[in-house]
Amino acid sequence: MKRIMAQIGKELRQFSRDKLTLMLALVLPLVLMWLIGTCISLTVHDLPVAIKDLDQTQLSRHYVETVGASITFRIVPAADTGPVEAPLDHERARAVIVIPEHFGRDLERHESPEVQWLIDGTDANTANLIRGDATALTQAFNTRYIAGAAPAIKPRIRYWFNPGQSSDNYIGPGIFAVGLALFPPLLVALAMSREGEQKTILQVYVSSIKAHEYLMGKILAYVGIAIAQWLLTYLLGVLLFGFAIKGDPIPLIVSSLIYLFCTVAFGVMIGATIPDQAAAIQAVQNVCFLLSYLLSGFVFPISNIPASIRWISALVPARYFVEMARDALVRGGGWSAVWHVPLILGVLSTAFFARTWFFMRKMQVEA
Repeated sequence: MKRIMAQIGKELRQFSRDKLTLMLALVLPLVLMWLIGTCISLTVHDLPVAIKDLDQTQLSRHYVETVGASITFRIVPAADTGPVEAPLDHERARAVIVIPEHFGRDLERHESPEVQWLIDGTDANTANLIRGDATALTQAFNTRYIAGAAPAIKPRIRYWFNPGQSSDNYIGPGIFAVGLALFPPLLVALAMSREGEQKTILQVYVSSIKAHEYLMGKILAYVGIAIAQWLLTYLLGVLLFGFAIKGDPIPLIVSSLIYLFCTVAFGVMIGATIPDQAAAIQAVQNVCFLLSYLLSGFVFPISNIPASIRWISALVPARYFVEMARDALVRGGGWSAVWHVPLILGVLSTAFFARTWFFMRKMQVEA
């Protein structure tokens, strides 16, 4: 135990002397969280739409007003002459709405006129959102202005979680997990690969310190640094996304500690097996950040990932912490909902540590 504590003290002293690394550890996670949180949004608003009203009646103007009152759309002028689809061709609008002649007359006769929505389908996700909003706005118009249009059965919808439908409650916890998947392993991988690059690791191989003592000292020192990153990013999340723990905080705290240990253990494994700082940085970026971003459920649901590569997500620690963070910060299900998260993270942590321990033992024997 004394050797582990001595190793922890050595690592923290070296870390505190390097001002650049200190900035990398404490400032860059905040910058990443701010940039991603500001730039990524799953909601759309202020989309330009052009309206071609061929009816020019009171009801058609009410339909135009209904569209204009939506925060999703912004009405832009439509050309009086030329093809109807011209605003789409010249990228002045994301959709063109064509209100046919006799629109008002047909509605008064209880007939069903067709309003055409020409939607730019270049971005399939945005196109689907426009289509859904078009349907909702048309139903709202029918309910308000058309007598007898109300359905016989009226659904009463209540959002049990995230009642405000804010995308921040979905994106924020994901950024929290992905940021912690990048910087703790990056820092420790740089420290380990630097020792291999400068050959100072040979002193460890020929010393009396055992492999597990050296590794535990290294990992626990950087787990302490990762805890500081956790606190800073959580506080920034409170300011940016309104983070607030729902229900019992113990599952989040326990899982966070295991998750930080897991990511640091992975960084140690990378740094020990790749004694080159540039290569170690590339490995951590490609594995920790890229896979965490794409295969953790941060942006894309795991069920939407092709089955041929979906199995890889089971090996990505961020997948499980994203689930934990969203439960703790949005749903509040507690242990009954996320009991498996710390167990799986513990298994991954053990695998990463064991792989590095075997490698270090082999190098000590050869030395």
